[in-house]
Amino acid sequence: PAVLQAAKMLNLRRLEAEGASTWTAKTVLPSVTLTSHASMVTGVTPTKHKQIWDDWEPNKGYIKVPTIFQLAKAQHLSTAMIVGKKKLQHLAPEGSVDLFKIASDMDFGVAKFAVSYIKRVKPNLCFIHLPDVDGYGHKYGWGSAEQNEAATGTDKAIGSILQAIVDAGINSDSVIIISADHGGHKHIHGTKSPEDMNIPWIVWGKGVKHGYKIVNPVTTMDTAATALYVLGVPVPANWDGKPVKEAFK
Repeated sequence: PAVLQAAKMLNLRRLEAEGASTWTAKTVLPSVTLTSHASMVTGVTPTKHKQIWDDWEPNKGYIKVPTIFQLAKAQHLSTAMIVGKKKLQHLAPEGSVDLFKIASDMDFGVAKFAVSYIKRVKPNLCFIHLPDVDGYGHKYGWGSAEQNEAATGTDKAIGSILQAIVDAGINSDSVIIISADHGGHKHIHGTKSPEDMNIPWIVWGKGVKHGYKIVNPVTTMDTAATALYVLGVPVPANWDGKPVKEAFK
């Protein structure tokens, strides 16, 4: 969150100003990419989803607990994952998404593909993974000038996706959640330090309060529950995540 708040991110600032947000949401331990994303799309903690490795290991198969994509598909909704890291394929069991695309290892390529897909397909549930801020943090350090500049580039990618939603004619009926899998410090992450555990959480769009600062605690599991809530899909009772209803009118 500190990096994003320090960077020039005009699109992110607009979503924050026009939506509901908190800069003190929490991820899970270990605060690493695959484990955290697993909780983000399943609504449960690592002890339940057991996705505790952090690389593409095809012999280990797909995640074994239901994801938001499977639950949405069961309600006949269209789903897509457009990503910048192959290891996220562990979160897309066969039949759970209409599209799984490793579009690029850079934000520009991911966003370019997402823009085209959104305008052409208008998916009901679309997960877009932008990898640059994490990559530049590992290479140059968290809070470095290079990571700061990368965040500005990420904001341009976000802007292009926002415009695609307008161009697709679905802007007034859409909800966007922007978050992160983890934070970081020095050149790493994965610990329980606040720098690693704190994540941004911004929701914008149909039915969302304007300029609202979320008061109650938010976790990355709540992202999954909120996505289902917006789509009108029942949230499983055994989930650790709950919809952030406070953010909605």
